[in-house]
Amino acid sequence: MTIKMYNTLTRKKEIFQPIDPKQVKMYVCGPTVYNYIHIGNARPAIVFDTIRRYLEYRGYDVKYLLNFTDIDDKIINEAKQLNEDVETLTNRFITAYKEDVGALGVRPATHHPRVTETIDEIIQFIADLIEKGFAYQVNGDVYYKTREFKNYGKLSAQPLDDLRAGARIQVDEHKKDPLDFALWKAAKQGEIAWSSPWGEGRPGWHIECSVMAKKHLGATIDIHAGGQDLTFPHHENEIAQSEARNGKKFANYWLHNGYITIDDEKMSKSLGNFVLARDLIKQYRPELIRFFMLSVHYRQPINFNDALINQSKQGFDRIVNSYQNVHYRMGSASEGDEQYQAKLLQIKDEFINEMNDDFNTANAISVLYELVKEANLAIENPEVTKASLASFLTLFDQFFSILGLNLTLQDELIDEEIDQLLVERDEARAAKNFARADEIRELLKEQSIILEDTAQGTRWKRG
Repeated sequence: MTIKMYNTLTRKKEIFQPIDPKQVKMYVCGPTVYNYIHIGNARPAIVFDTIRRYLEYRGYDVKYLLNFTDIDDKIINEAKQLNEDVETLTNRFITAYKEDVGALGVRPATHHPRVTETIDEIIQFIADLIEKGFAYQVNGDVYYKTREFKNYGKLSAQPLDDLRAGARIQVDEHKKDPLDFALWKAAKQGEIAWSSPWGEGRPGWHIECSVMAKKHLGATIDIHAGGQDLTFPHHENEIAQSEARNGKKFANYWLHNGYITIDDEKMSKSLGNFVLARDLIKQYRPELIRFFMLSVHYRQPINFNDALINQSKQGFDRIVNSYQNVHYRMGSASEGDEQYQAKLLQIKDEFINEMNDDFNTANAISVLYELVKEANLAIENPEVTKASLASFLTLFDQFFSILGLNLTLQDELIDEEIDQLLVERDEARAAKNFARADEIRELLKEQSIILEDTAQGTRWKRG
């Protein structure tokens, strides 16, 4: 079964054919590490981690790079305000990033390259562009000659004359053309800087990803990914730099995730709707946040508010409860052959078909609900076998692994005190001492333990 993905470069779905049939080279633009990440940053981390997981599930060895921009105007300004050096600042927020996305089920990349570890390669890359006639230096700055690259604008599908300099491209009187962008910036007094043929300075924003991708993955990669906001100018400039210098296509497939809005408004500090990932993790179970993000196709925008995530929680709890009930039912199931093989194979095929169609996690989760429905029917079957329930659990675990949902069984969390209270409550109910049974329920409720009396026995969950 072939995988199709929407390629921003061609604006259509294409059959995925990696350069190496056994390996996928994938580069994802990471954060500029001067602050804690917000939920908009968390979305690409979750989305592309899931795509990586699925490609690995399909048998590919995925060489997955996600960079850290650890030198930038914002970083320099923040370090000055906090009166600390740039390295201390960036190391702190790189650690924070890994903590936050790790809590959301995002696995570490194969490698996390940093700009400051790639300075020599960046300088050589820029020198090569100058030699090839695609760049020029003025007063210690080096600029890329945008109009020299004939296909500039092909990713964002805009004519060159209609394009404007992006948010990080300042119009500079030294430029030969307003659309030219900085490859190297001359150092200002007191700023961190490196020696170069053009004087003391540091890299421009766009050049770093071109160089890190080439250094670690080669001149042509399979997949380049990032947020929709990076399409222009960042990714457009990466193509121009890389293909001008290397003489080869930079990336065969470009994937971009959609925006996140807060109550239908763009997230911004000025509007007071800026939501940090780590604050959200304190408020909601991390697996629920990831589930919520994946409940919408990655290319579509997501509107976020408490009501929507709580609505998502209802479906998430259905899945968790079904998964746990299958485990509990195993204890009373009979021996015998597997009874649901054909049905489970059909569900698995449906899930794979949805993931093959541009990694449609929203529809894949709908298939997961179908698995829940069948599992709930199975546990009510008095003749269900352990082998059948084991097959359900195997499929649940496969789906969870692909989606990156780490769902720990609640009974693994029961401590001795709660266990004793549950036993006492069962004894009280058997003796028709319902007052004591209700008292224990309320006592556990005060500890945020909610009890559920089911046909399979008393279960609990945290409220």
